[in-house]
Amino acid sequence: MMSSASNDRILTRDVDATVVPSGDAAFLPAGTKVNITHRLGGNFTVVCDVGMFRILGKDADALGETREAALGADAGETTQYGSYGTAEHPGHVGEPDKEALWAALRCVYDPEIPVDIVNLGLIYKLEVLPLGDERYSAQVAMTLTAPGCGMGPVMAEDARNRLLTVPGVNEARVEIVFEPPWNQDMISEEGKMELGLI
Repeated sequence: MMSSASNDRILTRDVDATVVPSGDAAFLPAGTKVNITHRLGGNFTVVCDVGMFRILGKDADALGETREAALGADAGETTQYGSYGTAEHPGHVGEPDKEALWAALRCVYDPEIPVDIVNLGLIYKLEVLPLGDERYSAQVAMTLTAPGCGMGPVMAEDARNRLLTVPGVNEARVEIVFEPPWNQDMISEEGKMELGLI
């Protein structure tokens, strides 16, 4: 994505970040000049003279932004229990709606690619399994665009946290798998249009 002056920022305070694509923890000091390339899934992807990083939406103020801006296409998104990202679990009762689970997964993005993990074709399996006593587990098998991508565990944790916001989900597990190997043919028509592949 091309740099835009309107997306140029200077960090107003120190922030913890994640290196893209290695997934390593990083520290960006106040005064660092960055350019915002994505505002999706509740987080920001930025580039600066030392690389590409993901900054969590909770640190939006350091960029002079709001948490709502970090949601991008998901702006205004809430669950019946409040805004996404609280990571609190109120103890749902009853089976979760499968389409609500898919919708939650469509809010997770690869920080390098402005397409959600569902439309990228990274979700291989989504199951709802009973735990007993009207409790349910959402289980996902997902892959990565490249086996060595260090952001895999980060995206898997994002997916798990999103699933936990869906009413009826008492537990969520996301496993990263590599069979069958991912390829561009797995991207949905919507994703291909977003990426300019068709």
